[in-house]
This record gives sequence, C-alpha cells and structure tokens, in this order.
Amino acid sequence: MRRLLEPKQYTSTELATYLENSDMRGSMGRRGQCWDNAMAESFFAALKNEFVYRTVFPTRVRATTFIASWIEIRYNRKRLHSGLGYRTPWEAYNSYVTQHRAA
Repeated sequence: MRRLLEPKQYTSTELATYLENSDMRGSMGRRGQCWDNAMAESFFAALKNEFVYRTVFPTRVRATTFIASWIEIRYNRKRLHSGLGYRTPWEAYNSYVTQHRAA
C-alpha cells in the first residue's frame, strides 16, 4: 500500500486518501504559487462577468438551474479557451476520450 499523502493547505486527509486510492495526483503546488488557481479563477470571473452580474435570479433554485445551464451550454460547448488550443472544453474532452478509447 502506498503511503498516505500529507494533507496540504486547503486540503483534507479525506481528499488526500481519495486521490491516493484513485491513483490521482492533486494539482496543488507549494505555498506562494498563485498560478495554481489561474484556470479556476478565470472560469469564475467569466461566470460572474458574463452571466451572474447581468442576470436577476428570482430564487436560489432558479439561479442554480440557470448557472448550470450556462456552464453546460455556453461555457463548455461554445466558449473557446486558449489553454485548450482554442477549443471548447467539450471538444477537448471528446478528443481525450477518443484518444484513450483507441489506446
């Protein structure tokens, strides 16, 4: 059995155990490396600036539904990303799945 990963800042022992048991590696870097969160911060900035701040949601349930739809339809299927070679997340995912099925 592999040794348990040491929990890092903002992570839990439960997450470290899950990653270890799933043969996955966490994407967290050392303290002070701000670029670790650049893609996540870019996503949330786009979500807020392109959708949330421009929309009035009558209820929390409607907000959840509308935001999920925006992510699935606009962000994942139409918005091009430079970090993905100017492809959509959906195109990048399909390319990944296709390559790994063939392997």
